[in-house]
Amino acid sequence: MVGRRLAVCATLALLASPVLAQQPPTAVPSPPLSDTPYVFETAEVHPITVSVVAKGFARPFAFEFLPDGSLLVAERGGNLRLIRAATTSQAARDPQPIAGMPLPGTTQGSFGLHDLALHPDFASNGLVYWTWNVPVPNATEGEPPQQGRFSIMRGQLADGALSGVETVFVVDEPGYAGGTRIAFGPDGMLYVTTSAPFGPEGQDLASPYGKVLRLTADGAIPADNPFASQPNAHPAIYSLGHRDQHGLMVLPTGEVFSAEHGPSGGDELNLIEPGANYGWPAVTLGRNYDGSAIEARRQADGMVDPLVAWLPSIAPSGLLHYTGDAFPAWQGNLFIGSSRRGGVNGTGGLERVVFGEDWGELRRETLLTPLHQRVRDVAQGPDGLVYVLTDGPEMAVLRLAPAP
Repeated sequence: MVGRRLAVCATLALLASPVLAQQPPTAVPSPPLSDTPYVFETAEVHPITVSVVAKGFARPFAFEFLPDGSLLVAERGGNLRLIRAATTSQAARDPQPIAGMPLPGTTQGSFGLHDLALHPDFASNGLVYWTWNVPVPNATEGEPPQQGRFSIMRGQLADGALSGVETVFVVDEPGYAGGTRIAFGPDGMLYVTTSAPFGPEGQDLASPYGKVLRLTADGAIPADNPFASQPNAHPAIYSLGHRDQHGLMVLPTGEVFSAEHGPSGGDELNLIEPGANYGWPAVTLGRNYDGSAIEARRQADGMVDPLVAWLPSIAPSGLLHYTGDAFPAWQGNLFIGSSRRGGVNGTGGLERVVFGEDWGELRRETLLTPLHQRVRDVAQGPDGLVYVLTDGPEMAVLRLAPAP
Protein backbone atom coordinates (compact mmCIF):
# COMPACT_ATOMS: atom_id res chain seq x y z
CA MET A 1 0.00 0.00 0.00
CA VAL A 2 2.93 2.37 0.50
CA GLY A 3 5.97 3.32 -1.62
CA ARG A 4 6.40 4.75 -5.10
CA ARG A 5 3.78 7.16 -6.43
CA LEU A 6 2.63 6.91 -10.06
CA ALA A 7 2.54 9.86 -12.42
CA VAL A 8 -0.82 10.43 -14.08
CA CYS A 9 -0.49 10.48 -17.85
CA ALA A 10 -2.40 13.02 -19.91
CA THR A 11 -4.75 10.42 -21.35
CA LEU A 12 -6.16 9.75 -17.90
CA ALA A 13 -7.90 13.12 -18.07
CA LEU A 14 -10.38 11.50 -20.45
CA LEU A 15 -11.12 8.48 -18.26
CA ALA A 16 -14.79 7.59 -17.94
CA SER A 17 -15.81 10.79 -19.70
CA PRO A 18 -19.33 12.20 -19.18
CA VAL A 19 -20.20 11.17 -22.74
CA LEU A 20 -19.35 7.54 -21.99
CA ALA A 21 -21.22 7.83 -18.69
CA GLN A 22 -24.59 7.84 -20.46
CA GLN A 23 -26.38 4.67 -19.38
CA PRO A 24 -28.98 2.69 -21.31
CA PRO A 25 -32.54 2.79 -19.89
CA THR A 26 -32.16 -0.62 -18.25
CA ALA A 27 -34.34 -0.92 -15.18
CA VAL A 28 -36.27 -3.28 -12.94
CA PRO A 29 -39.82 -1.96 -12.39
CA SER A 30 -40.34 -0.31 -9.00
CA PRO A 31 -43.78 -1.01 -7.50
CA PRO A 32 -45.37 1.62 -5.22
CA LEU A 33 -44.36 1.50 -1.59
CA SER A 34 -46.93 -0.17 0.64
CA ASP A 35 -48.81 1.67 3.38
CA THR A 36 -48.44 -1.39 5.61
CA PRO A 37 -45.07 -2.53 6.97
CA TYR A 38 -42.96 -5.03 5.05
CA VAL A 39 -41.50 -8.03 6.88
CA PHE A 40 -38.10 -9.33 5.78
CA GLU A 41 -35.79 -12.02 7.06
CA THR A 42 -32.14 -11.04 7.42
CA ALA A 43 -29.04 -13.07 8.14
CA GLU A 44 -28.67 -12.05 11.79
CA VAL A 45 -31.94 -10.40 12.81
CA HIS A 46 -35.11 -12.54 12.49
CA PRO A 47 -37.13 -10.78 11.12
CA ILE A 48 -37.29 -6.99 10.60
CA THR A 49 -40.11 -4.67 9.58
CA VAL A 50 -39.73 -1.81 7.11
CA SER A 51 -42.27 0.99 7.13
CA VAL A 52 -42.70 4.35 5.39
CA VAL A 53 -42.23 7.38 7.67
CA ALA A 54 -42.90 10.03 5.00
CA LYS A 55 -42.59 10.35 1.24
CA GLY A 56 -43.02 12.76 -1.65
CA PHE A 57 -39.75 14.67 -1.35
CA ALA A 58 -37.92 16.24 -4.32
CA ARG A 59 -34.63 14.41 -5.02
CA PRO A 60 -33.65 13.97 -1.36
CA PHE A 61 -29.92 13.54 -0.79
CA ALA A 62 -29.29 13.65 2.97
CA PHE A 63 -31.01 13.78 6.35
CA GLU A 64 -30.11 14.57 9.96
CA PHE A 65 -31.96 13.94 13.21
CA LEU A 66 -32.53 16.96 15.43
CA PRO A 67 -32.32 16.66 19.23
CA ASP A 68 -36.13 16.74 19.55
CA GLY A 69 -36.57 13.67 17.30
CA SER A 70 -37.52 15.64 14.19
CA LEU A 71 -35.76 14.82 10.95
CA LEU A 72 -34.22 17.42 8.64
CA VAL A 73 -34.18 16.34 4.97
CA ALA A 74 -32.08 17.99 2.25
CA GLU A 75 -33.61 17.99 -1.21
CA ARG A 76 -30.77 17.86 -3.70
CA GLY A 77 -30.31 21.26 -5.28
CA GLY A 78 -33.25 22.78 -3.46
CA ASN A 79 -35.04 22.99 -0.13
CA LEU A 80 -34.72 21.78 3.44
CA ARG A 81 -37.74 19.87 4.75
CA LEU A 82 -38.75 18.87 8.26
CA ILE A 83 -40.45 15.68 9.47
CA ARG A 84 -41.80 16.28 12.96
CA ALA A 85 -41.90 13.43 15.51
CA ALA A 86 -40.06 11.28 12.98
CA THR A 87 -39.49 8.39 15.39
CA THR A 88 -43.19 8.02 16.25
CA SER A 89 -46.34 6.78 14.55
CA GLN A 90 -47.44 10.44 14.31
CA ALA A 91 -44.53 11.42 12.05
CA ALA A 92 -45.61 14.18 9.66
CA ARG A 93 -43.79 16.18 7.01
CA ASP A 94 -44.26 19.94 7.24
CA PRO A 95 -46.10 21.14 4.12
CA GLN A 96 -43.75 24.10 3.67
CA PRO A 97 -39.94 23.95 3.37
CA ILE A 98 -37.63 25.55 5.90
CA ALA A 99 -37.63 29.30 5.27
CA GLY A 100 -34.37 31.11 4.58
CA MET A 101 -32.59 28.44 2.52
CA PRO A 102 -30.95 30.00 -0.56
CA LEU A 103 -31.73 28.50 -3.96
CA PRO A 104 -29.25 28.20 -6.85
CA GLY A 105 -29.81 29.68 -10.27
CA THR A 106 -30.35 26.14 -11.55
CA THR A 107 -31.08 22.78 -9.93
CA GLN A 108 -29.89 20.94 -13.04
CA GLY A 109 -27.38 18.19 -12.30
CA SER A 110 -25.76 18.45 -8.88
CA PHE A 111 -25.90 22.19 -8.26
CA GLY A 112 -27.15 23.76 -5.06
CA LEU A 113 -27.78 21.85 -1.84
CA HIS A 114 -26.19 18.47 -1.11
CA ASP A 115 -25.29 17.26 2.38
CA LEU A 116 -26.08 18.38 5.94
CA ALA A 117 -24.31 18.38 9.28
CA LEU A 118 -25.28 19.75 12.67
CA HIS A 119 -22.73 21.68 14.72
CA PRO A 120 -21.64 19.61 17.76
CA ASP A 121 -23.24 22.31 19.94
CA PHE A 122 -26.41 22.50 17.85
CA ALA A 123 -28.62 22.19 20.93
CA SER A 124 -27.31 25.55 22.13
CA ASN A 125 -26.33 27.39 18.91
CA GLY A 126 -28.73 25.92 16.31
CA LEU A 127 -26.09 25.91 13.56
CA VAL A 128 -26.71 23.76 10.48
CA TYR A 129 -23.97 23.32 7.85
CA TRP A 130 -24.46 22.23 4.26
CA THR A 131 -22.41 21.65 1.12
CA TRP A 132 -23.28 23.68 -1.94
CA ASN A 133 -22.24 23.69 -5.60
CA VAL A 134 -22.45 27.15 -7.21
CA PRO A 135 -23.14 26.86 -10.98
CA VAL A 136 -20.46 28.15 -13.34
CA PRO A 137 -21.87 28.90 -16.83
CA ASN A 138 -20.25 27.28 -19.86
CA ALA A 139 -18.40 29.40 -22.37
CA THR A 140 -20.99 28.52 -25.04
CA GLU A 141 -24.21 30.46 -24.52
CA GLY A 142 -27.32 28.35 -24.03
CA GLU A 143 -25.58 25.21 -22.79
CA PRO A 144 -26.49 24.03 -19.28
CA PRO A 145 -23.73 24.56 -16.70
CA GLN A 146 -21.47 21.57 -16.15
CA GLN A 147 -19.03 22.90 -13.59
CA GLY A 148 -19.49 24.49 -10.21
CA ARG A 149 -17.58 26.09 -7.36
CA PHE A 150 -17.73 24.06 -4.20
CA SER A 151 -18.66 25.88 -1.02
CA ILE A 152 -19.83 25.28 2.54
CA MET A 153 -22.63 27.34 4.06
CA ARG A 154 -24.24 27.51 7.46
CA GLY A 155 -27.22 29.12 9.14
CA GLN A 156 -29.02 29.15 12.47
CA LEU A 157 -32.17 27.03 12.57
CA ALA A 158 -34.97 28.11 14.92
CA ASP A 159 -38.77 27.96 14.70
CA GLY A 160 -38.75 26.38 11.25
CA ALA A 161 -36.53 29.03 9.62
CA LEU A 162 -32.86 29.69 8.91
CA SER A 163 -31.24 33.01 9.75
CA GLY A 164 -27.73 34.41 9.53
CA VAL A 165 -26.94 32.31 6.45
CA GLU A 166 -23.30 32.70 5.44
CA THR A 167 -20.62 31.03 3.35
CA VAL A 168 -17.77 29.79 5.52
CA PHE A 169 -15.62 28.17 2.79
CA VAL A 170 -15.50 28.49 -0.99
CA VAL A 171 -13.17 27.14 -3.66
CA ASP A 172 -11.89 29.76 -6.09
CA GLU A 173 -11.61 27.54 -9.16
CA PRO A 174 -14.49 25.63 -10.76
CA GLY A 175 -14.60 21.85 -10.86
CA TYR A 176 -16.95 18.97 -11.57
CA ALA A 177 -20.13 19.37 -9.50
CA GLY A 178 -20.19 15.82 -8.18
CA GLY A 179 -20.96 14.19 -4.86
CA THR A 180 -20.13 16.12 -1.69
CA ARG A 181 -20.55 15.17 1.95
CA ILE A 182 -19.79 16.88 5.26
CA ALA A 183 -19.35 15.61 8.84
CA PHE A 184 -17.96 16.84 12.15
CA GLY A 185 -15.26 14.85 13.88
CA PRO A 186 -14.70 14.45 17.63
CA ASP A 187 -11.88 17.00 17.25
CA GLY A 188 -14.50 19.60 16.31
CA MET A 189 -13.18 19.77 12.75
CA LEU A 190 -15.25 19.63 9.57
CA TYR A 191 -14.43 16.77 7.20
CA VAL A 192 -15.66 17.30 3.65
CA THR A 193 -15.58 15.30 0.40
CA THR A 194 -15.19 16.67 -3.11
CA SER A 195 -15.18 14.81 -6.42
CA ALA A 196 -13.16 14.64 -9.65
CA PRO A 197 -14.47 11.69 -11.70
CA PHE A 198 -13.54 12.84 -15.22
CA GLY A 199 -10.03 14.29 -15.00
CA PRO A 200 -6.63 14.21 -13.23
CA GLU A 201 -7.49 16.60 -10.37
CA GLY A 202 -7.60 13.80 -7.80
CA GLN A 203 -3.78 13.55 -8.03
CA ASP A 204 -3.18 17.31 -8.20
CA LEU A 205 -2.30 18.74 -4.78
CA ALA A 206 -3.01 22.25 -6.07
CA SER A 207 -6.67 21.30 -6.66
CA PRO A 208 -9.19 20.76 -3.84
CA TYR A 209 -11.29 18.44 -6.05
CA GLY A 210 -11.14 14.67 -5.68
CA LYS A 211 -10.11 15.08 -2.05
CA VAL A 212 -11.19 14.79 1.55
CA LEU A 213 -10.80 18.25 3.11
CA ARG A 214 -10.40 19.21 6.77
CA LEU A 215 -11.48 22.61 8.11
CA THR A 216 -12.37 24.32 11.34
CA ALA A 217 -16.03 24.98 12.15
CA ASP A 218 -15.51 28.54 10.85
CA GLY A 219 -14.03 27.35 7.54
CA ALA A 220 -10.41 28.12 8.39
CA ILE A 221 -7.47 25.83 7.59
CA PRO A 222 -6.09 23.85 10.56
CA ALA A 223 -2.35 24.32 10.93
CA ASP A 224 -1.82 20.56 11.40
CA ASN A 225 -3.39 19.54 8.06
CA PRO A 226 -0.91 17.25 6.24
CA PHE A 227 -0.25 19.66 3.34
CA ALA A 228 -0.85 22.98 5.13
CA SER A 229 2.78 24.07 4.85
CA GLN A 230 3.62 22.45 1.49
CA PRO A 231 4.19 24.94 -1.34
CA ASN A 232 1.69 24.82 -4.23
CA ALA A 233 -0.64 22.45 -2.33
CA HIS A 234 -4.15 23.37 -1.27
CA PRO A 235 -3.86 23.57 2.54
CA ALA A 236 -7.35 22.16 3.20
CA ILE A 237 -6.47 18.74 1.72
CA TYR A 238 -6.58 15.85 4.18
CA SER A 239 -6.37 12.98 1.65
CA LEU A 240 -6.23 12.70 -2.15
CA GLY A 241 -6.90 10.36 -5.05
CA HIS A 242 -10.69 10.16 -4.75
CA ARG A 243 -13.22 9.91 -7.59
CA ASP A 244 -16.91 10.69 -6.93
CA GLN A 245 -17.54 10.60 -3.18
CA HIS A 246 -21.13 10.12 -1.99
CA GLY A 247 -20.53 8.83 1.53
CA LEU A 248 -18.67 10.21 4.57
CA MET A 249 -18.65 9.23 8.23
CA VAL A 250 -16.47 10.16 11.22
CA LEU A 251 -16.64 7.89 14.26
CA PRO A 252 -16.43 9.14 17.86
CA THR A 253 -13.02 7.42 17.98
CA GLY A 254 -11.79 9.63 15.14
CA GLU A 255 -11.73 7.18 12.23
CA VAL A 256 -12.83 8.79 8.97
CA PHE A 257 -14.53 6.73 6.24
CA SER A 258 -15.58 7.74 2.74
CA ALA A 259 -17.45 5.88 0.00
CA GLU A 260 -16.87 6.68 -3.66
CA HIS A 261 -18.20 5.64 -7.05
CA GLY A 262 -15.81 3.88 -9.39
CA PRO A 263 -16.22 4.45 -13.14
CA SER A 264 -17.96 1.16 -13.99
CA GLY A 265 -17.25 -1.18 -11.13
CA GLY A 266 -14.58 -0.48 -8.56
CA ASP A 267 -16.72 1.34 -6.00
CA GLU A 268 -14.78 1.82 -2.77
CA LEU A 269 -15.13 2.19 0.98
CA ASN A 270 -11.96 3.82 2.30
CA LEU A 271 -10.55 4.31 5.77
CA ILE A 272 -9.06 7.78 5.47
CA GLU A 273 -5.60 8.54 6.83
CA PRO A 274 -4.08 12.04 6.82
CA GLY A 275 -1.94 12.66 3.74
CA ALA A 276 -2.79 9.30 2.14
CA ASN A 277 -3.31 8.81 -1.59
CA TYR A 278 -6.25 6.57 -2.62
CA GLY A 279 -5.24 6.25 -6.24
CA TRP A 280 -7.76 7.77 -8.64
CA PRO A 281 -7.22 8.13 -11.56
CA ALA A 282 -3.86 6.33 -11.57
CA VAL A 283 -5.35 3.28 -9.83
CA THR A 284 -8.83 1.82 -10.17
CA LEU A 285 -10.61 -1.52 -10.07
CA GLY A 286 -13.22 -0.31 -12.58
CA ARG A 287 -13.57 -0.03 -16.34
CA ASN A 288 -14.76 2.67 -18.72
CA TYR A 289 -18.51 3.08 -19.09
CA ASP A 290 -18.35 1.48 -22.54
CA GLY A 291 -16.78 -1.64 -21.02
CA SER A 292 -13.26 -0.98 -22.30
CA ALA A 293 -10.25 -1.27 -20.02
CA ILE A 294 -8.86 1.81 -18.30
CA GLU A 295 -5.15 2.42 -18.72
CA ALA A 296 -4.54 2.45 -14.99
CA ARG A 297 -3.19 -0.06 -12.52
CA ARG A 298 -5.38 -1.96 -10.10
CA GLN A 299 -2.84 -1.50 -7.32
CA ALA A 300 0.33 0.54 -6.87
CA ASP A 301 2.97 1.33 -4.29
CA GLY A 302 2.27 4.61 -2.57
CA MET A 303 -1.49 4.34 -2.99
CA VAL A 304 -3.87 2.89 -0.43
CA ASP A 305 -6.10 -0.06 -1.27
CA PRO A 306 -9.83 0.28 -0.47
CA LEU A 307 -11.10 -1.23 2.75
CA VAL A 308 -14.04 -2.71 0.78
CA ALA A 309 -14.51 -2.78 -3.00
CA TRP A 310 -17.55 -3.62 -5.13
CA LEU A 311 -17.45 -5.34 -8.52
CA PRO A 312 -19.97 -4.75 -10.03
CA SER A 313 -20.88 -1.29 -8.80
CA ILE A 314 -23.47 -0.63 -6.12
CA ALA A 315 -23.36 3.21 -6.49
CA PRO A 316 -22.59 3.74 -2.77
CA SER A 317 -24.08 6.64 -0.84
CA GLY A 318 -24.53 7.48 2.87
CA LEU A 319 -22.72 5.62 5.66
CA LEU A 320 -23.72 4.48 9.14
CA HIS A 321 -21.76 2.75 11.91
CA TYR A 322 -24.51 1.14 13.96
CA THR A 323 -24.20 1.33 17.76
CA GLY A 324 -27.83 1.08 18.95
CA ASP A 325 -29.53 -1.37 21.27
CA ALA A 326 -32.52 -2.11 19.03
CA PHE A 327 -30.44 -4.50 16.88
CA PRO A 328 -27.78 -6.07 19.14
CA ALA A 329 -26.66 -8.40 16.34
CA TRP A 330 -25.85 -5.39 14.15
CA GLN A 331 -23.77 -3.47 16.67
CA GLY A 332 -20.45 -2.42 15.13
CA ASN A 333 -21.66 -3.12 11.56
CA LEU A 334 -21.28 -0.59 8.76
CA PHE A 335 -24.25 0.22 6.54
CA ILE A 336 -23.77 1.71 3.08
CA GLY A 337 -26.59 2.99 0.91
CA SER A 338 -26.81 1.70 -2.67
CA SER A 339 -28.50 3.44 -5.59
CA ARG A 340 -28.32 0.48 -7.98
CA ARG A 341 -26.35 -2.69 -8.60
CA GLY A 342 -24.42 -3.49 -11.75
CA GLY A 343 -25.69 -0.43 -13.65
CA VAL A 344 -29.32 -1.59 -13.53
CA ASN A 345 -31.86 0.93 -12.25
CA GLY A 346 -34.38 -0.26 -9.68
CA THR A 347 -31.88 -2.52 -7.88
CA GLY A 348 -30.75 -0.29 -5.01
CA GLY A 349 -30.77 -1.24 -1.36
CA LEU A 350 -28.72 -1.20 1.81
CA GLU A 351 -25.37 -2.94 2.23
CA ARG A 352 -24.41 -4.32 5.65
CA VAL A 353 -20.73 -5.14 6.22
CA VAL A 354 -19.44 -7.01 9.28
CA PHE A 355 -15.86 -6.32 10.34
CA GLY A 356 -13.38 -8.01 12.63
CA GLU A 357 -10.44 -6.39 14.37
CA ASP A 358 -8.52 -3.69 12.49
CA TRP A 359 -11.47 -3.35 10.09
CA GLY A 360 -10.93 -6.67 8.40
CA GLU A 361 -14.05 -7.58 6.39
CA LEU A 362 -15.86 -10.74 7.52
CA ARG A 363 -19.10 -10.82 5.53
CA ARG A 364 -21.68 -8.73 3.68
CA GLU A 365 -25.43 -8.74 3.36
CA THR A 366 -27.67 -6.76 1.00
CA LEU A 367 -30.97 -5.53 2.45
CA LEU A 368 -34.13 -3.91 0.99
CA THR A 369 -33.56 -4.91 -2.64
CA PRO A 370 -37.18 -6.22 -2.99
CA LEU A 371 -38.33 -2.59 -2.61
CA HIS A 372 -36.39 -1.50 -5.74
CA GLN A 373 -35.46 1.88 -4.23
CA ARG A 374 -32.45 4.15 -4.73
CA VAL A 375 -30.94 4.64 -1.25
CA ARG A 376 -29.22 8.00 -0.71
CA ASP A 377 -28.57 8.11 3.03
CA VAL A 378 -28.83 6.01 6.17
CA ALA A 379 -28.91 7.07 9.83
CA GLN A 380 -29.39 5.73 13.33
CA GLY A 381 -32.34 7.36 15.04
CA PRO A 382 -32.43 8.45 18.69
CA ASP A 383 -34.64 5.37 19.23
CA GLY A 384 -31.83 3.08 18.06
CA LEU A 385 -33.67 2.12 14.86
CA VAL A 386 -32.24 2.43 11.35
CA TYR A 387 -33.64 5.05 8.96
CA VAL A 388 -33.12 5.07 5.21
CA LEU A 389 -33.60 7.90 2.70
CA THR A 390 -34.55 7.03 -0.88
CA ASP A 391 -34.57 9.30 -3.91
CA GLY A 392 -36.62 7.20 -6.24
CA PRO A 393 -39.16 6.58 -7.31
CA GLU A 394 -41.27 7.75 -4.33
CA MET A 395 -38.62 9.79 -2.48
CA ALA A 396 -39.25 8.37 0.99
CA VAL A 397 -37.90 7.99 4.51
CA LEU A 398 -38.09 4.36 5.67
CA ARG A 399 -37.77 2.93 9.19
CA LEU A 400 -36.19 -0.47 9.96
CA ALA A 401 -37.29 -2.06 13.24
CA PRO A 402 -37.21 -5.52 14.82
CA ALA A 403 -40.43 -7.37 14.06
CA PRO A 404 -42.80 -7.69 17.04
